[in-house]
Amino acid sequence: MTVPLDIRNDIRSMDADGVSRSEIARRLHVSRNTVSKYADMEDMSPVAPVRRARERPGLEGNGPWIEKVLDEDLSAPRKQRHTAKRIYDRLVEERGFTGSYSTVRRFVAEFRRERSSGAGEGFLELEWAPGACQVDYGNFRAAIAGETVELKLLVATLPHSNDRQCVATMSQRSECMCAGLVEIFRRWGRAPRVIVLDNATEAGRMLRGTVTESRLFSQMKGHYRFESRYCNPYSGNEKGSVENAVGFLRRNLLVPVPSFGGLAELNAFLERGCAALSGKSCARDGRPTAEALAEDLAAMRALPGVDFDPVRWVRAHADKRGYVTVDGREYVAGPAWHGRDLLVGMRADTVEILADRGRRVAVLE
Repeated sequence: MTVPLDIRNDIRSMDADGVSRSEIARRLHVSRNTVSKYADMEDMSPVAPVRRARERPGLEGNGPWIEKVLDEDLSAPRKQRHTAKRIYDRLVEERGFTGSYSTVRRFVAEFRRERSSGAGEGFLELEWAPGACQVDYGNFRAAIAGETVELKLLVATLPHSNDRQCVATMSQRSECMCAGLVEIFRRWGRAPRVIVLDNATEAGRMLRGTVTESRLFSQMKGHYRFESRYCNPYSGNEKGSVENAVGFLRRNLLVPVPSFGGLAELNAFLERGCAALSGKSCARDGRPTAEALAEDLAAMRALPGVDFDPVRWVRAHADKRGYVTVDGREYVAGPAWHGRDLLVGMRADTVEILADRGRRVAVLE
């Protein structure tokens, strides 16, 4: 049985906090072998799904269609989403399905159980303990290789010490956000115990009080063993540290509009600038940021031995020219791959295309 991501993340967080594995198994109602498997896992980066799980024979090959319908439901009003009975009726009417309703009902229940994030708003402190982090985005403009472009500024702060870090990304998509956070964790040499975001980020979306978290961000949570909490994007008091930091870093590092040869050069500049500003800043209690930062770092998680690979895998069909389309953009696999079903790995700065069994077709910018 597949263990849902929220249970995996709970196992890793509790293990990092020193809870015994037998106690974790008792609290989460899983076996001790399951606890050991996920507590000892070094790398929780997404893996290219080059081999699909064996489908239920009774579904007659309709599993991918059902999954697509349920994924599309996430953007629909809650009262206009498919029930298992509605999916069964559509299968019969539109696809000539001859299997049983119970087979469809079990498949839908298992799919929803596996995708459930278990995320909620949680309690948001206004006094911040060491090891807590706030994250938000800002917009800015820069000249990259002679062309003026609109970019996103991913900002993370440690409110206890007032340490502020930022990374430039091309967009707010989950793979860009996760890659930016991996870079910020590298600068700190540690990972936060909890990250507070608003539902305007690509980490998760809140609909009627329920947060649906992106799968990639949830996998990253498990990898680094941190918790996530969400607040109203218009409630500045709940994450005032990072909202102030967005404007502060933009004014001090990106005015006037800067010019760089590439994004890597821009981010190296931002890293140096953040270090210089932190060296001059103070925590809320008046101590130098560097002094209070030591308390933040002591309360944070140790980084795992393997870096998280922030890649979002998407299945795509190559057209007659050998092009695949993902997120509205075309990428060339090559004429030899026309008409084939391929895997496309979306990273912050590259696009990797794989064929069956993981054979690499192309790596593109």
